[in-house]
Amino acid sequence: MNVYKKPSITVDIFIYEESNPSQFILIQRKNQPFKGSWALTGGFIDYGESAEIAAVREAKEETNIDVKLEKLFNVYSKGNRDPRGHTITIVFLATGNFKMLNAGSDAESIKVFSFKDIDSMNLAFDHKIILNDIYNYFY
Repeated sequence: MNVYKKPSITVDIFIYEESNPSQFILIQRKNQPFKGSWALTGGFIDYGESAEIAAVREAKEETNIDVKLEKLFNVYSKGNRDPRGHTITIVFLATGNFKMLNAGSDAESIKVFSFKDIDSMNLAFDHKIILNDIYNYFY
């Protein structure tokens, strides 16, 4: 029997205010890799869990808000996007109420940003590419 290496599957969630997609949430990572960098909310899908459930769970764990998934945006799968190994991420667009915003246990901090902020930011993984793709989708 052959044993094949397999990529890990993750979700990333672009959380924005329903009436204003130019205002969105990023977390500052508390842990390596990319400790201290800003990132989309997200994480690994648990065994047996759907991507949609994982996205809602990760959003709640990292931001303390309940999100409504609006769209499966895209899939990013380059083998070098995560230094821990090959990951494939499923990116969702989601809306949420920012009033209950609070950084979860694996986030150093959490903040609302706009697209004009991202060029000068230290972003984790390939999140600058993802955010630019989302900007092009909305505008």
